[in-house]
Amino acid sequence: MSGEIKSILIVQTAFIGDVVLVEPLVARTKQVFPGAEVDVMVIPAAANLLETHPGIRRLLVYDKRGKDRGVAGFRRMLAQVKQARYDLALVPHRSLRSALMVYLAGIPRRIGFANSAGRWFFTQRLPYLQDHEVIRNLSLLTPFGAEPLYRKPEIYPTPAEAARIDRVFGMADGLDIALAPGSVWATKRWPETYFSRLAQMLAGMPGARIVLVGSKQDRAIADLIAGPLGKRCLNLAGQLNLRETVAALHRCRILISNDSAPTHLGVAAGCRVITLFGSTVPAFGFYPYGEQHRVVETHLALD
Repeated sequence: MSGEIKSILIVQTAFIGDVVLVEPLVARTKQVFPGAEVDVMVIPAAANLLETHPGIRRLLVYDKRGKDRGVAGFRRMLAQVKQARYDLALVPHRSLRSALMVYLAGIPRRIGFANSAGRWFFTQRLPYLQDHEVIRNLSLLTPFGAEPLYRKPEIYPTPAEAARIDRVFGMADGLDIALAPGSVWATKRWPETYFSRLAQMLAGMPGARIVLVGSKQDRAIADLIAGPLGKRCLNLAGQLNLRETVAALHRCRILISNDSAPTHLGVAAGCRVITLFGSTVPAFGFYPYGEQHRVVETHLALD
């Protein structure tokens, strides 16, 4: 069967964290189909994560909320997918648009989840496991005999990016503690006043330095947290690309993050992670996987 499949498309056009968690599927797909070419479709915000991936031939960047918005943009992307003449599509993204695209492109084998909004466009629908997202994604390869065993995501900063982070951090091996106070979703954010109090407490530990990470949209929150800390803080929010953020977290002893993309970047970096859950729960499958990581959540009784 693997000899018949020469070209594969993996579609994950959700958020940055979702793309981090699809990387193990990319790597495992190359192992299952060593002679096949693997392409991946992502949104522009997530493209930096996979640009340097050794197992990917080409990234298809689908700006579905920007220049590719609407029917005209969908048709432009569809034309690219058709032209590539893929043999297999793996679609962990559970959207109607993603399923429809691989169907209209005429990809002969299309595998996705049974609870996808576009499930009727798949040739094979698999159960959406109540498990970690990485394991769920890997289950899309079970029709080919691949067992869905967890594998840590891997992101590949360039040597220049790693060198930049070394310059920013300096060569001293101190107690760098990363905080990621932002999130795309306001309901997922632990209040910045709490993050600020936590940062001040941690910065009082001998040799400790607080490292703030996040997007440009998180910069205002990060500035509020950094203000009282002075030289005890390295505020990198909005200053790094995603691969550089992974390199920075690799330099940190621990990361404390909301239930958002930095959690998964921290896991990929090999950093110990504590994730704060508020409006979401670990049972959704997006917790930091591994005994070295921790989650903090509050159980509310609803009358």
